[in-house]
Amino acid sequence: MLAGCTTAKPAPSGSAVPHKVTLFFTAEVRGYLGPCGCSENMRGGISRAAFQVAEARKAGDPVHLIDTGDGLFGSLQLPEDAVPQQERKARALAQSWKAMGLDLRATGPLDDARGAAFRQNLNLPELASGSFKVLDGVGLISAPTAAAARSLADEARKAGARFVVAMVPLPFTELLRESIDASQVDLFIASRSKHEFAAEESRMAGGVTKVVQVQSKGRSLLRVDVSFKEGGRVEWLRGDGERDRELSALDQRIELLRAQVNEPMLKDELKGLRKAKLEEIISRRALLAETPLPIPEGKATVTARFIPLESNYARDPAVQAVEKQYDVDVGQINLAWAKTNGVSCPPATPELRGVVGTATCVTCHAEAEAVFKTTKHPLAYKALVEVGKQHHLDCVGCHVTGWKLPQGVCRIDQTAGREEVGCESCHGPGDAHVKQPMKTNIVRAADAKACVTCHDRENSPQFDFEAYLEKIVGPGHGR
Repeated sequence: MLAGCTTAKPAPSGSAVPHKVTLFFTAEVRGYLGPCGCSENMRGGISRAAFQVAEARKAGDPVHLIDTGDGLFGSLQLPEDAVPQQERKARALAQSWKAMGLDLRATGPLDDARGAAFRQNLNLPELASGSFKVLDGVGLISAPTAAAARSLADEARKAGARFVVAMVPLPFTELLRESIDASQVDLFIASRSKHEFAAEESRMAGGVTKVVQVQSKGRSLLRVDVSFKEGGRVEWLRGDGERDRELSALDQRIELLRAQVNEPMLKDELKGLRKAKLEEIISRRALLAETPLPIPEGKATVTARFIPLESNYARDPAVQAVEKQYDVDVGQINLAWAKTNGVSCPPATPELRGVVGTATCVTCHAEAEAVFKTTKHPLAYKALVEVGKQHHLDCVGCHVTGWKLPQGVCRIDQTAGREEVGCESCHGPGDAHVKQPMKTNIVRAADAKACVTCHDRENSPQFDFEAYLEKIVGPGHGR
């Protein structure tokens, strides 16, 4: 009975309850709702990112989502016919971020491709350059330089920040050099790379102060978990070296398998086996990466890891609905614009050769046609129709013959006779050759330069010219 009446020992005066804060960062999204889908198992998709954030919130601890800028558009200059689609996409991104509970975002030049007024009308929570905000003990800084970030970090700590993150619009290697002695900041995020393809992978370096680059175009997230304890500076928790090596080895296997899955004209059975193996390795890597490291008793610690948004990851239903509605709307918007404002392709001239269409080419080249029909090129436009993207300006140029060329396709409502990747996609406009057939007025053997206009790093990252070429030649067509 006496034991039942015993009172609990009071907590020390002024003590704080330990808690955990999780931060998610995106960087250089560049107007990407998701991957184009031209290749198998492509990373990315804002609905996949939304699912990761939603799952983290189930633990009940504070979760904050931050975008580091240059997220709304992919380039500063937008062609006139692309403006309606790009503005609709920016609104879909904004709607998705709001559904995900975006806390803050820095801004960059690409965000103002349609002007500051357009950006501001999206009503997203912004953190101006040269300022900071403290959320649950975490100081978030937007600064033009590492030096400016150091000064703001001191102010943020006075305002209650125990862990400080600075978003700086510099390339990774440059920021790494500038931040060597910036001990006031715990984590720097390089938010602006040198060019579109400079942030193709996630990178992390540093000791007391870490510097990271997050894979661009919405293909990866950075997750930071901060465990606060009473007093003392938050310290980076060192991982097991063996675990890091295993993660690196799995990353290499994933990229190798991804390339093997995307080998041209692969048999369905073999492709299925390779895809299953790829998904198995991706799941193994995710499980290993998610396994928490042991936290030393009484220490305030932080860990950071990248989350590659693989194609087999789950999607958040609400944000996925935003993506789907965008696909429907943008096709209608572009079609309406083309009918009202579109300009047809000009006729051919001696200086600007014109496209004649595959039907004309094959009247003389029947053997080449037989080989052509065994490839995927004749089905290129049909592939867009099957997913409802035949009126998407991001896609259509590589799925028709003669995009923006004389007598080719300059309007998405005028694709008749050009609805495939035809002969002239590789061999160039054929009107001069039709009028006077000679070996000198047509491209006889296309080189890699012709292919990579569509099989580029963005849409066909595993492209190998020799391997792909072997699949489209045959008797009467290159052999």
